[in-house]
Amino acid sequence: MTNSTARKFGHPATLVAETGHWLVLVRPQQPTFGSLVLVCKEDARGFSDLSPAAFADLQKAVQGIETLLRDAVAYEKINYLMLMMVDPDVHFHVIPRYPGERSHGGQAFADTGWPGPPALASHVALSEEEAQALAADFAARWRA
Repeated sequence: MTNSTARKFGHPATLVAETGHWLVLVRPQQPTFGSLVLVCKEDARGFSDLSPAAFADLQKAVQGIETLLRDAVAYEKINYLMLMMVDPDVHFHVIPRYPGERSHGGQAFADTGWPGPPALASHVALSEEEAQALAADFAARWRA
């Protein structure tokens, strides 16, 4: 199942990986390099609405994300933000955190909020093609 939140974040074009219950997508607006969206495939509007299987599968998705971003971004911290104010389906914004900048595809990605909360309003807006290319690059690196 693809829900409205997954479609908003470009699924299937931005798909990095998929587990039994979760989609890992590139976040088109990158507050830091490697920002992702982790979307539950279940029809759930509250975290407590998830099935036990989705909770168990969350560990697999998080392990894959952290392995991928450790290698691709060399983050120092990682933030999982469950904001769900606009997009109703259970999902997390995954923001790798680091001092300074990272570069990719000729663009610089600064973590302008470091070492405080992530500065979500300050971001690099990827074009549709750039988001798809980053998703393909990350998908090729994914190890579950």
